[in-house]
Amino acid sequence: MGYVAELNTGNKMPVIGLGTGAPAYQYEEIKAAVGVALQVGYRHFDTASYYGSEGALGAALTEAFQRGDVKREEVFVTTKLWDDEHDDPPAAITKSLKNLQLEYVDLYLIHWPLRLRKGYTLPPKEEDFLPLDIKSTWQGMEKCFELGLTKAIGLSNFSCKKIEDLLNYAKIPPATNQVELHPMWQQKKLRDYCRKMKIQVCAWSPLGAPKTPWGSNVVMDNPVIKEIAQKHGKSTAQVVLRWGIDQGVCALPKSFNKGRITENFQVFDWCLTAEDHEKMSKLEQRKILRGEDLVNSTTSPYRTIEELWDGEI
Repeated sequence: MGYVAELNTGNKMPVIGLGTGAPAYQYEEIKAAVGVALQVGYRHFDTASYYGSEGALGAALTEAFQRGDVKREEVFVTTKLWDDEHDDPPAAITKSLKNLQLEYVDLYLIHWPLRLRKGYTLPPKEEDFLPLDIKSTWQGMEKCFELGLTKAIGLSNFSCKKIEDLLNYAKIPPATNQVELHPMWQQKKLRDYCRKMKIQVCAWSPLGAPKTPWGSNVVMDNPVIKEIAQKHGKSTAQVVLRWGIDQGVCALPKSFNKGRITENFQVFDWCLTAEDHEKMSKLEQRKILRGEDLVNSTTSPYRTIEELWDGEI
């Protein structure tokens, strides 16, 4: 299983997971990738209702359970509440569980601190934004936990300030916060705060999401990281993922290529040096997915990018 992180619930989460954020039409490709990942040793799979990949992940896991390749309790599955589902998290997770063919997930996250109306289109228009009430949404998430539909609840794309606000009223504290995090956006303040509050940080797009509409090649093309990879005889992706693990972060690389799925898991039997970490700590920082589409001066809860991230940008 490789390394695991212990959540504040006592549950253990493998620190490398397979991300499945891909269009639903890649059903067979996703299903095959999950099968490969299970063979390689992955036991953590990340999806979301918004990704449209819950069905493919569920089918692959069900087949693996039926073959006896792996037991349900050996696999950690995360899914997420989308922006138009805040009114009723228990109904949303029930739908996700049906897609996943599971009785429970291991972790259920609020995907974004944002609420949109049903039938919205992306990017959201002014009329698509609804008033945000995270307190009410979190109570719905707590209900999902109390009903046994998830073993843990958490957040995604939340700043330190938004977490702090939520902790003022949460009966059940969040177990994780899943955010953009990689050597070009290291989020030290957020990592330090979450460590203090016993909230595990997970990295979506830990390689910078090259070849996606929202991503960039800035991480994978970085000359400093490439040089470190060459020195160790490792791939750039392996160095980036190892860096994340060394920061105490759980990383969720997405790949549907057998070679890269295998390579991304081979990060446990070697180390980066203190000098490598020193060099990477000095890289210029810039967030890739900034969320410009989520702000406006009228209906969004966030008037500016700075408000969306509470200045942590």
